[in-house]
Amino acid sequence: MRIDAHAHVIVSELLREPWGPRVRWEDGAQVVELGGREIRSAVRDFVDVDAILAAQDEAGIDHVVLCPWVNLLGYDAPADEALERCRVQNAGLCGLQAAHPDRVSVLGTVPLQDPVVAAAELEALMDSAFAGVEIAASVNGVPLGDERFAPFWAAAEATAALVFIHPTTRGSAGAGFDDFYLWNLVGNPMETTVAAAHLVLAGVLDRHPGLQVLLAHGGGALPALRGRLRHGWSAVAPAGAKLREDPEASLRRLYYDTVVFDPDVLRELVAFAGADHVLLGSDYPFDMADARPAETVAAAGLRPAEEAAVLGGNAARLLGLEVHR
Repeated sequence: MRIDAHAHVIVSELLREPWGPRVRWEDGAQVVELGGREIRSAVRDFVDVDAILAAQDEAGIDHVVLCPWVNLLGYDAPADEALERCRVQNAGLCGLQAAHPDRVSVLGTVPLQDPVVAAAELEALMDSAFAGVEIAASVNGVPLGDERFAPFWAAAEATAALVFIHPTTRGSAGAGFDDFYLWNLVGNPMETTVAAAHLVLAGVLDRHPGLQVLLAHGGGALPALRGRLRHGWSAVAPAGAKLREDPEASLRRLYYDTVVFDPDVLRELVAFAGADHVLLGSDYPFDMADARPAETVAAAGLRPAEEAAVLGGNAARLLGLEVHR
């Protein structure tokens, strides 16, 4: 069973909302309008679930985890308004899962700008058809390890929710990022790197060892920086102020997707994180998606049991799915 754990959808319910996106096809290209901006990077169908499942069939994927487009997580609205927006989107996601229970799992969204409300909403979602939630790498500039998010992380551990951390896509700054698509090629994975490193050094994974946190884009540069994080934790007072355990122990509790585009990098990721902590992902429907992620996994030359775990076994365990042999 092959499970794509990183794919995005715009539910049709949002297209009827005044604050929602507008999606059209123009000369064979999909155009998504939101907040006065046109986004053309979603090169495959973003809305039609039949088209999405057809693309998954083409890639040899049996089951897909659909989550929101990160721009629609709602952190830019007041908390009460954001809660209503979340519920509209979550209702649409729930409907997709109900219509295709054998093919689709869903991750919802919660108003994380109010962590207490977000925790309660997560608990409600986990009592329904949801496998967890997608959250951004920061919330209006506040890093995820900040103490104000403690209620959310406690609820995520208690409910065994899968928490998927995705870059905001607007976290890169500085010289060069506006050139050569570097805001995406480098900026997005580095945003995930910073978010996850902050979680680790803030001690969140140490205090909540049962958390199930999945990082987009192979965790960015996090595995390559593990030695630097470990040295800083042991040698520099601010880096070691909150974390009791070796940072590598927290890093190995995280889950990582396969969206790295390189079999050698993927093989090294599996060697570091363990084959039981790497999940197949595509990043559908974007131009930076791995359109055939199972082939990337096959090219990595993993042992058969490792390959089976990465292709679907790990995701099935986290999602509570039955795997048919």
